[in-house]
Amino acid sequence: MEEKSVNKTNSNGYTFLFAVIMVLVVASVLAFTATSLQPIQKENVRQEKMQSILATIGVETDRAGAEELYNQYITEALTLDQNGEVKEDVDAFTVDLAKELKRPVEEQNYPLYIANYEGSKYYIVPLRGNGLWNAIFGYVSLKDDVNTIKGATFDHLGETPGLGAEITKEWFKESFTNEKIFDSNGNLIGVSVVKGDIDPSDKDDNKVDAISGATITGDGVSDMISERLQRYLPYFKQQTEIKVATK
Repeated sequence: MEEKSVNKTNSNGYTFLFAVIMVLVVASVLAFTATSLQPIQKENVRQEKMQSILATIGVETDRAGAEELYNQYITEALTLDQNGEVKEDVDAFTVDLAKELKRPVEEQNYPLYIANYEGSKYYIVPLRGNGLWNAIFGYVSLKDDVNTIKGATFDHLGETPGLGAEITKEWFKESFTNEKIFDSNGNLIGVSVVKGDIDPSDKDDNKVDAISGATITGDGVSDMISERLQRYLPYFKQQTEIKVATK
């Protein structure tokens, strides 16, 4: 009995030791793999960001070709302060909106991309807000009149498939094309996602048709657009004044 007890104890100890070694080995392999893949993941995110920016002006590309086209069509990447003044010491491309939105408005950095495509100038504004379950984000480009939308792209972290997740669909994004962000009185109000009898051909009503069953996500898109664009109003006014002065 005593010998069997000793063998059982040794067997249990061996199993425990083997399990500990395997956990350490697997953890080490996973840590090494994660560390090794990190530069690749960061590069993929960087290229996808370029793809999204370009998509708002109608330039579609895969990740491999994104940087070349980005360098070709994006002529400036500016970081603005709350007064619309350029901050020379902040790289616009590296600004993280998720972190910026946690800071006071007066301390935030506002990235702005300026594109020249097919002879036309566009202003591209990054967007970020709240959907039903998590963050929603994207970009919107404005034509040279800083009033008419050229294009928009949206994405999300956790909206419901078939409902809020529809903001990524082409039909929804295309509904923003040529919509105005200022109302007839010259007030910046953005574009609202609303239910009801919306005329898709009316591009002066500041409205697009909502996604059925996704009211909260649609409201999030509306709020995100108006809130973010308001932060760029001082810069837009400067551009308008410059155009008037040079005519």
